[in-house]
Amino acid sequence: MDARLDPALKIAEFLLQIKAVKLSPKKPFSWASGWKSPIYCDNRKTLSYPAVRTYIRQQFTQAINTGFGRPDMIAGVATGGIAHGALVAHDLGLPFVYVRSSAKDHGMKNQVEGDLTTGRSVVVVEDLVSTGKSSLAAVQALREEGCDVKGMVSIFTYGFDEAIRAFEREKVKLQYLTNYEVLLEQALRDGYITEQDRASLDEWRKDPANWGQSAAKKEKPLSETPTASN
Repeated sequence: MDARLDPALKIAEFLLQIKAVKLSPKKPFSWASGWKSPIYCDNRKTLSYPAVRTYIRQQFTQAINTGFGRPDMIAGVATGGIAHGALVAHDLGLPFVYVRSSAKDHGMKNQVEGDLTTGRSVVVVEDLVSTGKSSLAAVQALREEGCDVKGMVSIFTYGFDEAIRAFEREKVKLQYLTNYEVLLEQALRDGYITEQDRASLDEWRKDPANWGQSAAKKEKPLSETPTASN
């Protein structure tokens, strides 16, 4: 399908165009977990492009309305989900809170920042879901504050089996605007990768923890490879 007609393809196209996603199957990036990865995703870059962030906001709003109904408030996950969450909350005319990765060690020692007395039901906004650990930690923090988490929306997900199982286990519905398979489809179509690259990227997706043991020895890509943290 044409990216102009499919929102998931359109967002994938945007992420590739602005280099929020970089693909380097021949020399992988290093994640904080120690994994070697042929993909680096920094969706915070979307905020620098008005047309991109507007489209993402519109798609988030639609996903929330159709997938969850109107919640009492929106919560963003620090740090990448804060700005997008605030934009969505403004669009919907709803209160906004955000969730830190951990509670502060001073002051009120909050992990959830904002006024939680405005309602109980909440939809959580994320920029990226990888293993799901930090995303679900935010859900747990909101639940501990007495919130009814209706679900989560994210710009992008890798779709790891580990994350899918974790979301199912915690009974959290995840809606995403685009995913790894769609991204590769668009990248191949636009010439960012070759069919051979696609095969390597597919292999990584099947076993990301072990893929980099041999991939790291392959030849250097065209662009420099920064160290990534996911």
